[in-house]
Amino acid sequence: MSELEVRTRATLGSVAALAGVSIPTVSKVINAREDVAPATRKRVLEALRTAEYRPPGQRHALAPPTSTLIDVAVDSVTTAYYAEVMDGILECAESHGLEIVLSTTGRPHREPRDLAENMQSQGRRGLVLVTSRWSPKEIREVKKRGIAVVVIDPINPPGTGVASVGATNWAGGKAATEHLLGLGHTRIAFIGGPTSAECSQDREHGYAAALLERGIPLSEDYVLAGTFDPATGRRSAARLLALDEPPQAIFAASDSIALGVLTEAHARDVSVPGELSVIGFDGTYLSEQTSPQLTTVAQPLREMGRTAVRALIREMEGEKPDLTRVELATQLIVRSSTAPPPS
Repeated sequence: MSELEVRTRATLGSVAALAGVSIPTVSKVINAREDVAPATRKRVLEALRTAEYRPPGQRHALAPPTSTLIDVAVDSVTTAYYAEVMDGILECAESHGLEIVLSTTGRPHREPRDLAENMQSQGRRGLVLVTSRWSPKEIREVKKRGIAVVVIDPINPPGTGVASVGATNWAGGKAATEHLLGLGHTRIAFIGGPTSAECSQDREHGYAAALLERGIPLSEDYVLAGTFDPATGRRSAARLLALDEPPQAIFAASDSIALGVLTEAHARDVSVPGELSVIGFDGTYLSEQTSPQLTTVAQPLREMGRTAVRALIREMEGEKPDLTRVELATQLIVRSSTAPPPS
C-alpha cells in the first residue's frame, strides 16, 4: 500500500497497515496509552502524520482536562468494517472532547457484568457496542448501573429502550440482487453471515424479495451462511461451484466474505466476472483493492459510528431518543466484478 493511498483514505486500518501494527495498537497511541513500546509508538506517530491524522500530542493538548471517558466494545478488530466504523466513532468523540477506551467483547470469560463494574468504578458513563452478540439481558446488566448504551449493527436484537444504529440492509440486499438480475443472471446464490444476525437476515430477505418479484424460485442449495470473514467466502464458494448447476453470480453479505469468494474462484480458474459475477456488502476500502475491483453495497460506516456517539451523548445527558432504531441509507457501487453472464 502506498503512502498516497493511505493519505487518501486516512482510516485506522490503512494507518495500521502503513505502520505494520494492529488496529488496537493505533488506537492505543491515539489515546496516549502507555502500554506501547517506544519504537512502535514512533512508527505509529509517523504513519498518523503521513495519513494526515492530527498527532496524538496535539489532540490531547486541545482536549479539555475534564474530558469524559466512554467505552467502545467490539467483537473483533480484524476487519475493514471495524476500522471504518471506528474512524467515525473517534472523529465524533474527539469533536465532543470525549476519550475512547477500546475493548473486545469476543474474549473468553469477558462478562458484561465485569465490564460494567470496571466502567462504573472508573466513572465511565457511556458504552458503544459494535456488532456485539450480547443479549438484551446482558445489556440491561450494564444499563442498570447508570451506563448509557448504544449498539451498532447488533447480532441479536438489543431489547426495548436500547438505541441502535444500522443501515437499510433489506433495501441494500434487494438492490444488490436486482443489479445481478438486471445483468441477466437467473442463478444467483447468497452467502450470509451468522444466521442469528439481524443485518444478515435482512440482506437475505432483500435478496429473496428481488428473486420472487421476478418469479425466480428460491433454491436451498444457493443459500449458505457462516461468519463475516473470507474463510466463509472460500468454503461456501467451493461448495457452490461444485454443484451440478453452479450459480452464475454470488451475492456475499459482506466484503470480507466476497474477498474469500474471489480467492476461491481464482484458485479454481473461474473467471470473475467472465464466468462468475460477485457482489459484496459494506463498501469498505477492501472493495477497491481486490482484483477485479468489487461491486458492493456501501454502508455509511463512518457516519454510523458518528451517529452512535451522538446518540450516546444525548442519552448520557438524560435525553430520551426520538427513535431507538436509526437506519442510514445504503448505496450500490458498481465496479468490475459483475457483468452479464456468458452467452
